[in-house]
Amino acid sequence: MNIAMPMAIERNRNITDTIKMMSKKLFAFIKQRVASTEDAEDILQDVFYQFAGNTETIEQASAWLYKVARNKITDSYRKHKLPLVDDLLQASPLDGESIDWKEVLLSNDENPESEYLRSIFWEELKAALDELPAAQRWVFIQNEIEDIPFKELAEKTGESVATLISRKRYAVLHLRERLQVLKNELLEK
Repeated sequence: MNIAMPMAIERNRNITDTIKMMSKKLFAFIKQRVASTEDAEDILQDVFYQFAGNTETIEQASAWLYKVARNKITDSYRKHKLPLVDDLLQASPLDGESIDWKEVLLSNDENPESEYLRSIFWEELKAALDELPAAQRWVFIQNEIEDIPFKELAEKTGESVATLISRKRYAVLHLRERLQVLKNELLEK
């Protein structure tokens, strides 16, 4: 009998046992950090696929799995970057009319209506930012407005990139909701 055969069987058994033992905990960990159950399932599957395909010796499987899961979550956020400004500034049809928010808010147009809309938008954005917890507000301003990458923010603060992304996500969800109200009010006038 070939000695490699029992080793392969033992390795497969170890992989299966680890997956059975870690599935629920790891899924819960991932699910807390992503938007949907489907995303969590996809990431979990990717983590276990990488685990099963790994040819190097893993000393602490649990720590390794959590590290890979964090990396996959971060990768997922990078793929689905939250385009707040684009979402908010899209033209919205209402009774056949639409306002090109990007044109109004980002133009150098000096007419009174554009200036009024810009001032209302920035006031509302500031008020909405002030409602956020300090950590969420800070990461949103640093990343979205100051355009500082998450990796640089993580180095500056000692926080993980995933934590910073999560904070920004909560900020974006709040700001979207608050600024959507303003958008609806302006469209009704």
